[in-house]
Amino acid sequence: MISKEIKAVFILLLTAAIWGFAFVAQRVGMDYLGAFTFNGIRFAMGSISLLPVIYFFGKSSKLENSPERVDADIKTTIKSGIIAGSILYIAASLQQVGLIYTTAAKAGFITSLYIVLVPILGIFLKQKTRSTTWSGALTAAAGLYFLSINEGFTIEFGDFLQIIGAFFWAAHIQVIDRFVKKVDAIKLSSAQFATCSVLSLITAFIFEDVNMSAIIDAIVPLLYGGIMSAGVAYTLQAVGQKYANPSHAAIALSMEAVFAAIGGILLLQETMPLRGYFGCALMLAGMLISQTENINKP
Repeated sequence: MISKEIKAVFILLLTAAIWGFAFVAQRVGMDYLGAFTFNGIRFAMGSISLLPVIYFFGKSSKLENSPERVDADIKTTIKSGIIAGSILYIAASLQQVGLIYTTAAKAGFITSLYIVLVPILGIFLKQKTRSTTWSGALTAAAGLYFLSINEGFTIEFGDFLQIIGAFFWAAHIQVIDRFVKKVDAIKLSSAQFATCSVLSLITAFIFEDVNMSAIIDAIVPLLYGGIMSAGVAYTLQAVGQKYANPSHAAIALSMEAVFAAIGGILLLQETMPLRGYFGCALMLAGMLISQTENINKP
């Protein structure tokens, strides 16, 4: 059982690495496409890439359940996917537009604030929030100050969009947490990706210039952002979280921010002042502190 737990944590670390390096792909993709065009195609690929996984895992469930139950599940999944996908559309749009004005490293760390924000938003849903969560939130907030607020006490526009987006990512996690109790997680992911894709493409055709040559130029970051970040990573997440302790899973997935920073430095030659790295360290510490009480539980 211990070996399964260790393997699961490594699978989740791989998931975090894929998601972290996706910030690099998203930044590169912006050299060719508008934010909404990129998201529209990326999430369409993500939704389609999950269909073989759904087919593979869905064959047995169809045999076990009646046709009426299967139809009911499909309706619930579609409804849940539209709601979750609409929130995902807002969060992903803020993230993608924000990446025009900030670095992959900063975007990764700020986005990962959702780990601290999820239990705080849970207060409004009458969920218990522990003292370690508040300690982690304060530490992360201090880190955010050093990362995003400059000496003139102003915040960059891209960082501001990422901060707003973090709240929507947290809201998205809360919504998903409720829906996965009723529907299959992978089916829900495919449905929400499809919803996000449709909304993004509608916005793209209204506000952006969509042309095939630019899409072809951006095919590599699109494939990575769509198939690897969605299809592969979400499947790995589902497998990893099946055996991993929830608190260990949260910490493993929070390493997404670190991998985003590594990817930005190695592949995009991104740099930041010393106070920025100090802010990243504080934010990572805050994320870990917020999980310490869960780790110590038997």
